[in-house]
Amino acid sequence: DEIVHKFNTDVQVVDKSLIWNTDLVETLELKNLMACASTTITGAENRKESRGAHAREDCPDRDDENWMKHTLAYFDGKTTSLNYRPIHYHTLDENECKVVPPVARVY
Repeated sequence: DEIVHKFNTDVQVVDKSLIWNTDLVETLELKNLMACASTTITGAENRKESRGAHAREDCPDRDDENWMKHTLAYFDGKTTSLNYRPIHYHTLDENECKVVPPVARVY
């Protein structure tokens, strides 16, 4: 969030025109990327396990007991806050698609 603060205080749109304003478009795109990066980094920092593409050297194993849940990240323009919700252990139509139990990836 330190980088987001620096972005919010230092980055300015110089071109004030309303037609083909690439300066404005690129600034808005960068602002969106900053929000995405902040939520991704905060969620990854908080999750004390490795799961799928999210791998941590300090927490190399999965922890289904504590982390079998969805991370919900909210960005208010300055900071990211986290919340969680449980996962569903069922499919919409059990006859069409059976539940696939989670397993650890082995390479």
